[in-house]
Amino acid sequence: MSIDKARRGPWNERDRLWTSERDRFWTSAPSRENPELSNLRPEIEASWRRCEVIGVSSGDDDLPYTPDVDRDSRLRRAADPVIDNLVLHLLDAPATILLADSAAQIVDRRAGNAGLRARLDRAYVAPGFRYAEEDTGTNGIGTALEERRPFQVSGGEHYREALQSLACVGVPIIHPITRTVEGILDITSNLSDSNALMGALAKSAVREIQSRLYAESSDREQRLLQSFLQASRRGSSAVVSLNQDVIMTTPMAAQIIDTSDQALLWDWACRMLAGRDEFIGEVRLADNVTVSATARRVGDSRSPAGIVIEMRQHLRDTKKSSARQLASASAVEKRAETVKIPGRSLSTKRLQTELERLASIDAPVLVTGEPGVGKFFAASALHRMQDADGRFTVFDAATASVDPDAWITGLINWNKVDGALIIRHLDLLPEKLVPNVCAVLSEAVDHRAQIIATAGEAIRQGPAGRLCDHFMRRIEIDPLRLRSEDIADISVALLRKHSPDRNGLRLQPAALQLLVARDWPGNVRELESVLASSLLRSMGSDIGVQHLPDGYRDGDLRRRNASTSLELAESDALLKALVETDGNKLLAAQRLGVARSTLYRKMRALGIDGSRFLPQ
Repeated sequence: MSIDKARRGPWNERDRLWTSERDRFWTSAPSRENPELSNLRPEIEASWRRCEVIGVSSGDDDLPYTPDVDRDSRLRRAADPVIDNLVLHLLDAPATILLADSAAQIVDRRAGNAGLRARLDRAYVAPGFRYAEEDTGTNGIGTALEERRPFQVSGGEHYREALQSLACVGVPIIHPITRTVEGILDITSNLSDSNALMGALAKSAVREIQSRLYAESSDREQRLLQSFLQASRRGSSAVVSLNQDVIMTTPMAAQIIDTSDQALLWDWACRMLAGRDEFIGEVRLADNVTVSATARRVGDSRSPAGIVIEMRQHLRDTKKSSARQLASASAVEKRAETVKIPGRSLSTKRLQTELERLASIDAPVLVTGEPGVGKFFAASALHRMQDADGRFTVFDAATASVDPDAWITGLINWNKVDGALIIRHLDLLPEKLVPNVCAVLSEAVDHRAQIIATAGEAIRQGPAGRLCDHFMRRIEIDPLRLRSEDIADISVALLRKHSPDRNGLRLQPAALQLLVARDWPGNVRELESVLASSLLRSMGSDIGVQHLPDGYRDGDLRRRNASTSLELAESDALLKALVETDGNKLLAAQRLGVARSTLYRKMRALGIDGSRFLPQ
C-alpha cells in the first residue's frame, strides 16, 4: 500500500464518523459510544450549538462578499512583512496563509499549491469573503474571533460542508496596547496534510505582527502613558488616562469605574475640553457614583494623544439619605423613587425629578420630543409612579385615520374605572376628530382622571395644536444626541429587555464607544434596533464591534474620530449648555466658562440657530 493510500484511508473513515456524529447532534446529544467520536471537543460542541441557535446553514449558501479589501490598513502594514517572510518558509508546503480583519473578512491569501488553491476557491475561501461564525458556522477564522483565542478546526468539525476536507488553525491578532482584536491569522491545509506545527507557526507569526503593531502606535501611546504616570505619582486622586482605543487606570480608579464608563468619560471630556486644555467639573459614573473630575488634554488639538482625568469621589452616605427620604415620603413618592429612567446625564436627572414631581399632581401631562426619543416610555414610567399596579388604556392617534368613527367611539367610551388614559402621537390626530377629543379631555379633567399624551415637538403648528391647552403640565425629552452619557445605561436596559435570560450581558467598551460617538437621528428607537440586531449576531456572548450591524462599525459619522473628536465636540458642548439652561445665553456662557460675546460668536461660526433657544 502506498503512503498516500495509507494516509487517505484513515482520514476518510474518521471523516465518515464525524458526519455520523453531526447527524446525531441534530437529533439528540452527541454520542460518546464510539471511541473515534470522543474527540468532539467541548469548544466545538459549544460552537455548533451557537450556530444552531442562530440558524446558520451548513450547505453551500452564498457567503457575504465585499470585492474591495483595505490594502493599507494598520493590520496590513503590520502583517504583510511577517507574511512575506512566512511564505518563504512555506513555498513547498501544502498549506495556505489567510489574513482576516476584525470582521472576519479575508483580506489576503498566500502560498498553497495549485490543488489546494483550487479547493479553497470552490469553498469561497478567498479575499473578500466573510467567515464570521454567524455566516459560516464553526471555522478557524470566525470561531477564533468569537472565542478570542487560538482555535483549531479539522475536517468534520467544520460546520459548513464545503470546508470538511480542510484543517485550519486561526490565531487572533490582539493589539498589545488597546487589547482589541485587529484580525485573525489562519493557516489552512488539506485535512490529510495537517500537523501540529501549524498552530505553533501561526502563533509565532502573530507575536511578530503584534510587535509591529506596538511599534507603530507606541509614540502616541507613549505620550499618553507618560502623562498618566505623572498624574499617578501625585497619589491623591483616582487617575484615568484614555483615548478612543485604550484606557489606563490606577487601582483607586479601577474600584470606582465600570466597563461602560470608558466611553462615557471620553465623551464627557471631549465636550468639556472643547476649546480649552483643562476642565474641572462633576461627572456621574455608573451605579450613581458622582466624582469631581479634572480633565487635561494630552498633546495639542491637531495631534491629540488622549486625555488624563483625575477624579475624587464624593463621600455621601446615600443609603442613610435615601432612608430618611423614604420615611417621610407619601405612598406616591415612595413609588416614584422605585421607577428610574435609565441615564446619568443632567437632562435625564431633570426628567426624573420632573416625573417624580408630577406623579403627585392630578393634572393632564403632555410629553413631547423627537420621534423615537422615548416619550411613551416616560409616559408609562409616570403612570407607574402614580399607580404601580393600576391599569391604563392606550389610544394611538396615528391609527385614528384608518377608522375615525371606531377610534373616537372607543375614546368616548373610555371610563376612569378602566385606569389611566395614554394617548400616543397626539400631533397626528386627524383634524375632524379634534373637537371630539377636546370634549373627552375636558370631561376627564373634571373627573380628575389620569391622562398622559405624547406628541412631536411641532404639535402646535398642526391641527391638534389647540389640544395643548388641556395639558397644564408638559415635559420635553431631549434627543439622544444631546445626552450621549445616557447611552451606556440605556443599552443595559435594552439588552435586559431583549435578553431577560442572559443576566449580565453587556457591550464591550470598543463597541460602546462607537455607539456613543454617533448622532442617532432615530434616537432610542434606532439604538434599540441596533442592539437587537447585534444580540442575534453575538449568539449569547458580550456584544463587540464585529457584532454591530453594517454601517455602525466605524466612527466617522459626524462625531468624534481620533483626529477631530475634541474639535467636533465643541458644537455638542454649546448645544447641551443651551438646552440645560433653557436657552439663557448668559447662564450657558457661564456654564462653559466663556464670555457671552464668545458664545454668540461660536454659535454663528457653528451655524447654531439662536432662535431655537429663546428663554422660557
